Amino acid sequence: MTTASPTRPQHATGTTGVGADRAFTLLRTIFTVAPIIFGLDKFFNLLADWGVYLAPWIDRIVPGSTHVDMMMVGVIEIVAGIVVAVVPRWGALLVTAWLAGIIINLVSVGAYLDVALRDFGLLVAALALAALAFDRERHTA
Repeated sequence: MTTASPTRPQHATGTTGVGADRAFTLLRTIFTVAPIIFGLDKFFNLLADWGVYLAPWIDRIVPGSTHVDMMMVGVIEIVAGIVVAVVPRWGALLVTAWLAGIIINLVSVGAYLDVALRDFGLLVAALALAALAFDRERHTA
């Protein structure tokens, strides 16, 4: 007879969600670490010249220089990574919305469409994290 542990719900098949737990941990880790690293780099431009990715129409409506705009973006990304670490179900949705904004920005530039496509894949992965997080919460409540 199979029983569920307090941290792993028993699924309809009678097995625990070990694979789901591993997927949750991997996604939570990457969506915590990556936004924080990319957010910090918005201040230093070591990985990329981030300003080139900002659509001119956004740069015109946001006050300050492009570099200041990208530092604000960095702060938002750092916060998103922290929220994923602390409250993954809501943090994943925040990252999903943020990635949607990045995709809109890149498509409106008319360039970097390969990056937009990559970010769409990340958006889907963030939605998967949200689904796993909501499922874990439902089964542990």
